Amino acid sequence: MQGVIKAYDPETRDGVILRDTDLSEYDLAPDALVGSVFRMLRPGQRVVFELNESEQAMSLSLGSEIDMGTPAWLESE
Repeated sequence: MQGVIKAYDPETRDGVILRDTDLSEYDLAPDALVGSVFRMLRPGQRVVFELNESEQAMSLSLGSEIDMGTPAWLESE
């Protein structure tokens, strides 16, 4: 899955990822950055991730700028 970092606190390592395909939000797993290229994350950063059995984001890697099917925003009439 691919998404963007919505929020990240470097002190607590708590964070939220917004998935591209349906805008679902997933909390970062406590060990989400262990073994990854990341030391910290910034809002808006694109990442590829997997979900663990608790539906938390883990196994983060660098995301792509390719649109992975982000839902279109409805225009107000």
